[in-house]
Amino acid sequence: MKHLIIRSSDVVDAVLFRIAAFALVVLVAVVLLQVVARYVFFQPPVWTEELSRYLMIWAGLLGATLSFKRFFDPSVFQPKMSEGMQRIMLAVQSAAVLIFVIPGLFYSVFGPGMRIKRGYLMRHSKTYSETMEFATIFIAVAVPMALLVILLHLAARWAGDTKKPLES
Repeated sequence: MKHLIIRSSDVVDAVLFRIAAFALVVLVAVVLLQVVARYVFFQPPVWTEELSRYLMIWAGLLGATLSFKRFFDPSVFQPKMSEGMQRIMLAVQSAAVLIFVIPGLFYSVFGPGMRIKRGYLMRHSKTYSETMEFATIFIAVAVPMALLVILLHLAARWAGDTKKPLES
């Protein structure tokens, strides 16, 4: 079971790395198009600013999962510790992650009064972007997805994943 959790974490990380890289490349291209259109042709397309904002959200949230998987968190600055102390630090880190992630996931689904209709995702399912005319749920879903992936990576740490993906 431990191997399955670690392998799942590695596969998800590899897929999200490619998606994040693609989002960054497209983000740079869209911003470049906006700059050229604005300062050379004095008429930028109206959709470039909105698309770049959405790509930045996706790239940022996926980047957070990639950073967590690669141990780019405060634990990287800790000196070498005994195995017992490492377990205590993992428990403290896990508690901090769970205190942040669990409410985020909860409010992604439930809103005031435990009403699903008032939850973050349901509100976005009825909201449309200003210029591109698609439901913003395609952007909003990045939040709970990133939180779930961080939980998967945390489970992999508890299963014994201590290697950074770049070391494998």
